[in-house]
Amino acid sequence: MCEVGTRPPLAAERGEPPGGAAAAERCRDMGEQPIFTTRAHVFQIDPSTKKNWVPASKQAVTVSYFYDSTRNSYRIISVDGAKVIINSTITPNMTFTKTSQKFGQWADSRANTVFGLGFPSEQQLTKFAEKFQEVKEAAKLARDRSQEKIETSSNHSQESGRETPSSTRASSVNGTDDEKASHGGSAEAHLKSENDKLKIALAQSSSNVKKWETELQSLRESNARLSTALQESAASIEHWKKQFSACKEENDQLRGKIEELEEQCNEINKEKERNAQLSRRLQELETELQDKELELEELRKQGEIIPELMSECESVSEQLQAAEKKNKDLEEKVRTLRTEVEENKHRQTNLKTELKNFLDVLDGKIDELHDFRQGLSKLGIDN
Repeated sequence: MCEVGTRPPLAAERGEPPGGAAAAERCRDMGEQPIFTTRAHVFQIDPSTKKNWVPASKQAVTVSYFYDSTRNSYRIISVDGAKVIINSTITPNMTFTKTSQKFGQWADSRANTVFGLGFPSEQQLTKFAEKFQEVKEAAKLARDRSQEKIETSSNHSQESGRETPSSTRASSVNGTDDEKASHGGSAEAHLKSENDKLKIALAQSSSNVKKWETELQSLRESNARLSTALQESAASIEHWKKQFSACKEENDQLRGKIEELEEQCNEINKEKERNAQLSRRLQELETELQDKELELEELRKQGEIIPELMSECESVSEQLQAAEKKNKDLEEKVRTLRTEVEENKHRQTNLKTELKNFLDVLDGKIDELHDFRQGLSKLGIDN
């Protein structure tokens, strides 16, 4: 039987062609026979994280159930080339779990790992799981029978040890000398055979005790590894709790930032509304400016008439002076002319006064228009 945990010799060391068939043939030669064979992708649990799957084969390989008639045990064996990737002895405590339609797994405490198999179809996974349950029950039955044999052998040894002295005493007390001699010889032969049986039972018990001690040590090591894995899992849980708390704090901070951004967006929307109002006001002011420019244009046209009026006044003055010179002799005409001159002067004074008031009003309008333009320019720059 191929021992668990040992590396089989390579094909090159044996002078055999490489491949899993040679390894399976060696197991058959040493007492193991395949009882079920299928093909699947093999995975093992990552020993560092205990969560992720690590591929043990690059492609689908042969996975077989083997039965060892000498030890009455069952194993799952898979070989990829010259490398044994599964060597798992099935115990009654093992459980095969279907985690999906095409994937299943089981834990091996002796190997301190978890094996996973990916099948091409759900039907093949179901057949493998049924065979696992069947082999598990057979292993349990074999274990119960082995314990019954040990208990029966132990009870038989105890009964033989109790019965032998009583028969010897009876023959020594009740028999004659000849009978004693004959009975003594048969008793010695019986005792010898019983002693041989006891030696065989003791040897078997010793081997069983060693086997149990080995299994107990293996279980202790498995328990230690499981305790270590449990501690690592607890540490990992604490680590994830800390990360969860950190993520929660970060999430709260992000929520606060989102609220701030929402407030900023609301302020931006308000600014947009204010800008729209300012744009409408600007359009109204531009319309008013156009009206003011039209009014100013009219005032400019009226201002162009003033030089003509001034020139007329000057010509009238000249004519008046000429008339005064020409009509000195004529007093009546002079009085009349003086009256006209006085009237003209009075009109001229009124005209100048009106002209001055008009010019003052015009200057005020120009100043107001200038201030209005500066306000519009400043409003445009601010926007």
